[in-house]
Amino acid sequence: MLPSGVFLLLILGSVVDTNTSSEKGSLLYPYGPDQGDQTNPKHDDGTSERIALFTPFTFYGKTHEALFVNNNGVISFDEPVREYTPDPFPLVDGRSFVAPYWADVDNVLGGDIFYRQTTNEVLLGDISRDINQYFPETLFTATWAFVATWDHVAYYGSTSTKGNTFQAVLTTDSKTFFIILNYWDIQWTTGAASDGDAETGLGGIAAHAGFNSGDDTNFYNIPGSQTDAIINITATSNVNVPGRWAFRVDNFQLMGVDPPKMNEDSDCWL
Repeated sequence: MLPSGVFLLLILGSVVDTNTSSEKGSLLYPYGPDQGDQTNPKHDDGTSERIALFTPFTFYGKTHEALFVNNNGVISFDEPVREYTPDPFPLVDGRSFVAPYWADVDNVLGGDIFYRQTTNEVLLGDISRDINQYFPETLFTATWAFVATWDHVAYYGSTSTKGNTFQAVLTTDSKTFFIILNYWDIQWTTGAASDGDAETGLGGIAAHAGFNSGDDTNFYNIPGSQTDAIINITATSNVNVPGRWAFRVDNFQLMGVDPPKMNEDSDCWL
């Protein structure tokens, strides 16, 4: 019997495993070992090694040549971020980072964190198409991208099988710089050490999503951050694509639809 969720095709007499990221739908860009991704170590509050960038990346006016992919849902430029309970932005300690979903991830209990730099023409073409749709005043042709994906990652202290799947994409044409955040499946908001419930992964100090420049002026909080409403981030967007947020980040622009408003009937951000 074939394992659940694995589909096999017989192609030219060979068996090919097609259980790849493409099954996650069009929201997520392709990821995983079959895409050449690196994988973060299985370590609570762990991080990647320092990753030297093929192409420097400008974030809030400052150009960076390296970054870290941190297990707890953060991509940082200056140093690793190992804190597991998110703090509200702005943080004025000089650290610049992107927080796709800052919370207490424990990939020892479940899930993987993947990342890669790429100049793959097909992927860059897809990213360029999306950026030009969301930012029509910008004629953008991506020449480089960095894709980081948290795949069905568990939370610290979990007694459940819940997992979150989300992704961050940094991209540039060497003149303008963008970040796309994709939220495919969010089942928990909080680890047990942040006062979350071990069985549900809810309550306590919930996850934070947004950007921090390191000063007290330049930052952005995705609505619902550090509230129970962040569980609904898969249904929110600033570009009319549920689960996707897109930003120009060299001089920071929040483009697309109007800022989200609270839906009073469901207590979620739309």
